[in-house]
Amino acid sequence: MSASGAHTVKRLDVVDLGVLSYRDAYARQQRLVDAVHAGGAPDTLLLVEHPHVYTLGRNREAVGNVLAAGDVEVVQVERGGDVTYHGPGQLVAYPIIQLGEAERDLHAFMRHLEGAIIATVARAGLVAGRSEGNTGVWLDGRKVASIGIACRRWVTWHGLALNVSTDLSYFQRINPCGFEASVMTSLAAEIGERAPGMGQVKTWLGEEVAGALGRSLASD
Repeated sequence: MSASGAHTVKRLDVVDLGVLSYRDAYARQQRLVDAVHAGGAPDTLLLVEHPHVYTLGRNREAVGNVLAAGDVEVVQVERGGDVTYHGPGQLVAYPIIQLGEAERDLHAFMRHLEGAIIATVARAGLVAGRSEGNTGVWLDGRKVASIGIACRRWVTWHGLALNVSTDLSYFQRINPCGFEASVMTSLAAEIGERAPGMGQVKTWLGEEVAGALGRSLASD
């Protein structure tokens, strides 16, 4: 609190990692979780594209939903959810956030992330929403973004994946989040050649995540 009693808004740094392997980004997250918990780093949103990889969440059905990974690496992680795909053209965002006492509701946190994605998609000219009983963000029954988080000592990690111009054929090797591959879509598939580029979507998503989480935006 300031002398006037006004609430101090926490800062959110946005760090663009470019293209980085899943394992390297995972290690970056772990280090940052420890730093944020110790007070040595601000809340941070990591933005990244990964080379092709499938990741398995804690859902016990996840392994069985890998149909034919082929030459794509499969990595087991501690986030919630099932199997999903990450690859070029997909914007992955990892919010490393120290949750204050009034924020310690992980379901609400996930709803905030969904809201940020919905607002981002709206800026691309599409009306997206939630699907009852399912996580992620949907466009008329098609899934454009997936969410799976973890939390350690009230610091969140893992996060969301928004299909911008993703090669959707890679979802055919799995049952993404337990669904048939045909459920997946992307901004490019929905909009065509007028779809926004990755740089524009990164800017929009950073702004919307900061707003949804009640943080002030800073950039790196």
